[in-house]
Amino acid sequence: MILRDKLAEIIPGLRKEAAEVFGMGPNEVINEVTTEQIFGGMRGIKSLICDTSEVGLDTGLIIRGIPILELTDKLPEEIFYLLLTGELPNDEALEDLQWELRRRGDVPFYVWNTINALPMETHPMVMLNSAVLVMENESFFRKRYDEGMPKDMLWEPMLWDSLNLIARIPIIAAYIYRRKFNKGPRINPDFRLDWAANYARLLGVEDPDGSFADLMRLYMVLHSDHEGGNVSAMATQTINSALSDVYFSVSGGLNGLAGPLHGLANQECLRFIIKLRDDIGHTPSDNEVRDYCLNLLNNKRVIAGYGHAVLRVTDPRFTAFVEFGNKHMDDDEIFGIVKQLFNIVPKLLMEGGKAKDPWPNVDAASGALLFHYGMTEYDYYTVLFSVSRVLGLAAQLILNRALNRPIIRPKSVTTGWLKKQLAAKKKAAEEKK
Repeated sequence: MILRDKLAEIIPGLRKEAAEVFGMGPNEVINEVTTEQIFGGMRGIKSLICDTSEVGLDTGLIIRGIPILELTDKLPEEIFYLLLTGELPNDEALEDLQWELRRRGDVPFYVWNTINALPMETHPMVMLNSAVLVMENESFFRKRYDEGMPKDMLWEPMLWDSLNLIARIPIIAAYIYRRKFNKGPRINPDFRLDWAANYARLLGVEDPDGSFADLMRLYMVLHSDHEGGNVSAMATQTINSALSDVYFSVSGGLNGLAGPLHGLANQECLRFIIKLRDDIGHTPSDNEVRDYCLNLLNNKRVIAGYGHAVLRVTDPRFTAFVEFGNKHMDDDEIFGIVKQLFNIVPKLLMEGGKAKDPWPNVDAASGALLFHYGMTEYDYYTVLFSVSRVLGLAAQLILNRALNRPIIRPKSVTTGWLKKQLAAKKKAAEEKK
């Protein structure tokens, strides 16, 4: 396989680079930790290595040095190759990767049995996670580890497991959508299609002009990776650092993705837009949107989709979705409200002293586009996010095994210890005066 051979070619250089960087200053202080960061969920502490992507305060998502807005015309398969190797594939490498995914798309029968055994009221993320976890039975990594494979070669079975998971997860996720929301029987894959277009077909969404397939391609690219410190990525990496396989690791990450402060955000944003429209009672004017949002802010309520944990600019992924919407659904009522909010809310937040992060994140637009195509089942949106994010999670795991990353084990302290440290610092400062 071309991707496997490419990784085998570059991994020795990656290992050499990592050793050289470590040797430059193993005891150098890279970051200082404040009390605010300790109590604030380690926000902003530089303590992980992630080479697949980075998120700059003023740039947004950059994948392997390429701004995300320069990648919106690429296929998800190309992005996966880029995440792993730092290069976009040529035609031969892309075709080889797509063939590899197609031949791995046979979902084990017990996965369907597992999903069908769950009550219909089960949340779709529970269905997805159950399917991912039960496939651990297929793990090449666990089998090779049990056989005593040298640690410096464990990246290879990690790659095979990752390819199996990536190949199967859209087929599984599409069936969950159809079963959970009574959309009819499971649709068989058409492996002549690319990965995301096949997913769009399997969902069964009406798509006479092919634009929904285009949206799925774009959605999978935009959500594919987002550094290593977000909840799902860090949970996945932490579990994998104990030499758990892809299935155990990604399962843990998906549990994090299911939280309302992470992967559920897009559905919360859409709920907000629908409620705004319903509360006003008609397609709102700009003044009505402004008054509605101002009332929320005056009552110390948040406006869903605005403000970001990292960015200090408009999320470029939001920009990409708005450009797609302008092309395919410019007259859509809900999408129109998305644009109204973008023109109104940042100014309100800045006027109210919220100028630090008044800009929209990707979730402020994505749900509205799905809603336009008839995917009105909010609870499923995080499954879509998960299918995409598996690309980045898998790429990070493969590289971590290639570089023999150690177990993640930060030191925790007690509140009492911290109080003593702060008191000692205060006393020392007073004695200097």
